Amino acid sequence: MKRLLIVDDDYSIRTILEEHFSKNGYEAKSVESATFAIKALKVEKFDLVITDLMMNGMNGIELMEFVKKNDSEIGFLIITAYGTIKTAVEALHKGAFDFITKPFSLSHIESRVNRFFDYENLKAENKILKSRLSYNERFNKLAGKSKAMQQVFQQIDMVARSDAPVFIQGESGTGKELIAEAIHNNSERSDGPFIKVNCSAIPETLFESTLFGHEKGSFTNAIKTCKGFFEEANGGTFLLDEISETPIPMQAKLLRVLQENKITRVGSVKEIPVDVRIIATTNREIKKMIREEKFRSDLFFRLNVFPIKVAPLRHRKEDIPILITHFIEKFREKYHFDKKEVDKEALEALVQNDWVGNVRQLENLVERAIIYSGKNEILTLEHFSIEQDLDHSADNSFDEASMSIAAMEKRLIFNTLKSTNNNRTQAANILDISVRTLRNKIHQYENEDK
Repeated sequence: MKRLLIVDDDYSIRTILEEHFSKNGYEAKSVESATFAIKALKVEKFDLVITDLMMNGMNGIELMEFVKKNDSEIGFLIITAYGTIKTAVEALHKGAFDFITKPFSLSHIESRVNRFFDYENLKAENKILKSRLSYNERFNKLAGKSKAMQQVFQQIDMVARSDAPVFIQGESGTGKELIAEAIHNNSERSDGPFIKVNCSAIPETLFESTLFGHEKGSFTNAIKTCKGFFEEANGGTFLLDEISETPIPMQAKLLRVLQENKITRVGSVKEIPVDVRIIATTNREIKKMIREEKFRSDLFFRLNVFPIKVAPLRHRKEDIPILITHFIEKFREKYHFDKKEVDKEALEALVQNDWVGNVRQLENLVERAIIYSGKNEILTLEHFSIEQDLDHSADNSFDEASMSIAAMEKRLIFNTLKSTNNNRTQAANILDISVRTLRNKIHQYENEDK
């Protein structure tokens, strides 16, 4: 309930106003002077002060100026006589919301009070909208209200203020790259380049030249000198996506760069200083890889200065409706539809799904539903092709028990490739294997079919 403090040295006026507002949805209290008003404001919280302008001792403007020094948000409505309207206008410039002249009707002053609270509600809504806009800009459109995502947002805020290396762990499709980009955008390096490379997509023979660059003639087809990604990222942020796929020999060279902040191009002995903030990601169990000697422990400790773990979507289902709304809006605009929304049955099914492909899988499914829906404003189960995509699908027409492991693997690989429009990097991420491994598997199974 909104609280009003009425200040007037005329007993009849303050009593009438107190009784009227108390009967009409407000909690009202009246006092006879500015001195008593200040005492009341010290021990109680009020939303609006209705005060007479001319009173014995401190006047209404002086009272307002005194109170607003400690509480700038509290509203003031000034009551004035005809002869003092000029002074009342001055009060508006000093922070009063409005003024009302004597004599006045109860309905008239009530309308002014209601207008004040309408205005305050509008300000609050505007503040929320600005906050959301700022939030989207700061966190690069990452969405989520879950405790897990709120923790990620806090970590982004903390680490963005430093140049410390960041190591982001999470399943494929959880948004690790977006988190890295949000860190860059909120850092002092935001005006510098943001360079990203998927380590699993680089052929082992080209790894060193890709990252460090090469001199002309340093190897076959090196027809000119080229900068590597480290030099391209100078002054900014370098994202090493899926760093766990880096060959062991390259891991030692990466460690040296992190320690010395210098690189050497292939075919050269000259050291080139680089000023780069490193962010690394992986979808693997990195500590298991260290135990198996597939990843260097010293490189891990150098990268893991500020670790961020991203929870899979199945562990933060309260984020799913927010993400669906976000993706619907994104693709509605992309495909030029006026309005789209998901119906209750489809929403319930989407929330209950386990989402092995995490946010990326959900985004792809929403985009396809938008396309399938055409002019229909309501997205249904049919538009989402639920029976094909959701993990708890009843589409188990083949007998898995009668299939060999190889046959099941082959089916999974080619179905995933089909769902990603033959995007091998995306398919490898979903399958939780390297692009190199995926390429070898495709070659193996295609040869078997010949």
